[in-house]
Amino acid sequence: MSVDWGGLFALVGPVSVAVALLVMGLLSRRLGSVMRTPRYYMGFYVAAGLMAVSAGARLLNIGRGDALADHLDQDALAVILYVGLPSIAITLGLIIAWRYWSWLLAERG
Repeated sequence: MSVDWGGLFALVGPVSVAVALLVMGLLSRRLGSVMRTPRYYMGFYVAAGLMAVSAGARLLNIGRGDALADHLDQDALAVILYVGLPSIAITLGLIIAWRYWSWLLAERG
């Protein structure tokens, strides 16, 4: 049995983004507790979960690289898992980060 190294390395990106979103959620939770802001940081956890689901779908399809790529545009669920969920996760993370951390850009020396 041959190991699909390309498929394994393709998991690095989504897993890294999920971990980064999780870290941002933890940092924002601490910032929110100090500044007494609403719990918008929960959106980071949702975004990290969406990226984890996308990474899990990629993990399940590791051995099917070329066969999956040929039929990816015909399967709506695969498009949602591979493209839609990461897009929603990144957009949600961006909105929440802007909401929590925009005060850093407003500070002028």
